[in-house]
Amino acid sequence: MFFRREKPHYDTFEERLGKLKALGFEIQSLGRGRARVVRNGIAATITDVPGKDPHIDKAGLLMGDEIGLLVNGGYQMFFVSPAGRRRPALADQLMTLHEFEEDLKEGLGLVSLYNQGLGTTSDLHLYDRVKGREH
Repeated sequence: MFFRREKPHYDTFEERLGKLKALGFEIQSLGRGRARVVRNGIAATITDVPGKDPHIDKAGLLMGDEIGLLVNGGYQMFFVSPAGRRRPALADQLMTLHEFEEDLKEGLGLVSLYNQGLGTTSDLHLYDRVKGREH
């Protein structure tokens, strides 16, 4: 007797985006193979990588048309946009960001790491008081 294993089905980028819509995410197309995913004021950009899992750019607070990334200032967390706009991070925004990242990984079928599952991780740490070190 021969046993045949069925070939595993790998979801296409469009199928993965459909699963995200079912989880309550709003999908905005950014062109071929790229999309912005938004929910509750938090956003991330997803890029399709052929033959691999999609790449997720860092998630952050939607500030106009930009995504503000989380920065640890030592004494407080901030969201900083690429244009340099800064907004203090509130506790409910941090919880929403954490839930967004976890649901996004689940919806895309990606692995969620233990240390990232504990809470929100910062994109940049600027709590060293030596000037010029952040560059």
